[in-house]
Amino acid sequence: MNTVSSILNTAKSTIALESKAIGNLSELLTDDFANAVELIYNSKGRVIITGIGKSAIIANKIVATLNSTGTPAIFMHAADAIHGDLGLILKDDVVICISKSGNTPEIKVLVPLIKNAKNKMIAITGNKDSFLGQQSDYVLNAYVEQEACPNNLAPTTSTTAQLVMGDALAICLLELRGFSSKDFAKYHPGGALGKRLYLRVNDLSSQNQKPEVHLDASIKEVIVEISEKMLGVTAVVEGDKIAGIITDGDLRRMLSKSVDIANLTAKDIMSTNPRRIDEDAMAVDAKELMEEFGISQLLVEHEGKYSGVVHLHDLIKEGII
Repeated sequence: MNTVSSILNTAKSTIALESKAIGNLSELLTDDFANAVELIYNSKGRVIITGIGKSAIIANKIVATLNSTGTPAIFMHAADAIHGDLGLILKDDVVICISKSGNTPEIKVLVPLIKNAKNKMIAITGNKDSFLGQQSDYVLNAYVEQEACPNNLAPTTSTTAQLVMGDALAICLLELRGFSSKDFAKYHPGGALGKRLYLRVNDLSSQNQKPEVHLDASIKEVIVEISEKMLGVTAVVEGDKIAGIITDGDLRRMLSKSVDIANLTAKDIMSTNPRRIDEDAMAVDAKELMEEFGISQLLVEHEGKYSGVVHLHDLIKEGII
């Protein structure tokens, strides 16, 4: 067998093994899982998640997921906890301890301290009969038959199972809270994902100049307006209403024809009924309209009145595309 085939077979075997382990988790769920979710949901405090080694890394990720979906959470390293960080835990906090074996020395020292403080404790462990499992109020069974590591030593399948159990907790809590896309945007204001959820057309069009000419404007005036406003387009207006649109493409097509343009006006070359969008619409809606009709600009309205232009480049700049 060549090296490439060997590598691919190992990768496929790893994915298959971990996939099977994840699928088995649903069979391990008990009322403890539902009770743990309700405990966190009804808690007046935060969720403190602790672990050591690879489990600590998983704990950090679960903390990030909970925080981003409306459940306040803090990471506390199990080793640091017994050297001062235990002060992170307040009286109303719920503690989640993550450990594959549930019998590590750090866990055996930490768990009694948490119990003495009367905080409720949830275990995510692969050994429900371990010290951690026996001492916790609720046990989320993350048992796996074997690690993907051929020596059955390096945490691989087990940490994947822990992560999936944390995701299941977070999503159940998200649904209980009725956490919406608007809430998500509030917690994710940065980056393209957040912008897709909160950025509106007016946030973009208001940063642009507002190209417009009247119906009887000369071709020279149209060319000057399109050139000066640098959006490749101008609205043709009648009063404060949109009557049509002229793009730089329209101008090129007109100039390529053998016609006398001296007496032409905007209304002679404009396209009527142009694509338009309300300024209060989401920017992502503007993106979908542009993609649907294969255009680069949309005229923007507010209460039926012309208010500006949103350009494809605006969406690219903000990471919407």
